[in-house]
Amino acid sequence: MVKFEVPDMTCGHCVSTVEKAIKAADPHASAKIDLGTKTVSVETKMGSEVIQASIADAGYSPSLMK
Repeated sequence: MVKFEVPDMTCGHCVSTVEKAIKAADPHASAKIDLGTKTVSVETKMGSEVIQASIADAGYSPSLMK
């Protein structure tokens, strides 16, 4: 599982957009998005760089959390 902080995710539309971006990168991914903490946890077989890039391509600024 990889976890990202996405500070510019501010509303339900943002959550939907991020979720769609993750699914576009990996249709089998499972994402848990918490708008309150602005975090995205993704269960995926893809590398974290691929998921991070897909969120960034959707217009957001994800940073990998350790």
